[in-house]
Amino acid sequence: MQAKKKIRYYEAPPPSPPVAPEVKIAAHSEFLRTGRIGRPKPIWVPEERRYLSHAQVAERTGKRLEEAGEKSHERINGFHRSIQFPKIIAHHTLDQRPHLGYCHVTAARTLLSRRVPVSWSFYIANFFSDISEEEEKFFERISTAYSRMYFAVAVEGEPGQPFRINRSIRKNGLLFKTSDPMEAIKNVLMLGASNEALREIIKKL
Repeated sequence: MQAKKKIRYYEAPPPSPPVAPEVKIAAHSEFLRTGRIGRPKPIWVPEERRYLSHAQVAERTGKRLEEAGEKSHERINGFHRSIQFPKIIAHHTLDQRPHLGYCHVTAARTLLSRRVPVSWSFYIANFFSDISEEEEKFFERISTAYSRMYFAVAVEGEPGQPFRINRSIRKNGLLFKTSDPMEAIKNVLMLGASNEALREIIKKL
């Protein structure tokens, strides 16, 4: 079986500023004026590509993800002073595909339908996928058809230990998943609302 080829990344050059159209001068007039015969300029010159290491790509991906996480947290906490979430920003990039990653935004504890307290975490990813029902992996069937995925999963774990998905709610622990940022904010606010009056206000957003 052939090994997967490692993805190579290179830095795209910044867009060139617009250039004023060149005024064409007849060849014989140019020769009479300068004594030189004009040679046509090449339409383009291939640029030398500057390749980026996977560590450099991961660093850039992480920076963009954390910026998105910061903005989402700001919007969530700006809704109502009675619904405030801690800012817990941390990103991860995918092995062998460092241009893809996800960012933890916040975490809280809420009461679900059976009045059972559940801890959960809210994330942003720069791809769309299913959350796996298997312990060994988090994502499956990854697609870049959508530029963002917003999701929250139920979590469990002892203080000071790595959290893991709480699969007693659903096999994948998923509380919600969407590509719509406004729908994501509404879902997070619904999880954090302390009473029915606030929930009714959020539903009308």
